[in-house]
Amino acid sequence: QEQLAESGGGLVQAGGSLRLSCAASGRAFRSYTMGWFRQAPGKEREFVAGLSRSGGGTYYADSVKGRFTISRDNAKNTVYLQMNSLKPEDTAVYYCAAVLGRAITTMGDEYDIWGQGTQVTVSS
Repeated sequence: QEQLAESGGGLVQAGGSLRLSCAASGRAFRSYTMGWFRQAPGKEREFVAGLSRSGGGTYYADSVKGRFTISRDNAKNTVYLQMNSLKPEDTAVYYCAAVLGRAITTMGDEYDIWGQGTQVTVSS
């Protein structure tokens, strides 16, 4: 089974950019649909972006559409989240997740595997 490890979080000023990475350890990475979620303090976890197994299909939450880009490199077993024009309301712990044999889904409960999360803090 895949294991996921996020990296790339940090502190950035509003308007800045960060790129998150999520490295998978198993051999079946290309079989998984991938997603990014986030959870801010006191709030429920929310879907951010999803990516099909081939990388040809994407889906974004309205709150990040046009600012964030999800991509994957199956040769490197890695999925990325490029975050531009960051806002203070993007501050959260960001998690990557993987689901086997499904199309992109925004429902966190449908994902099989989760990373440990990486903190993103956007200052105003």
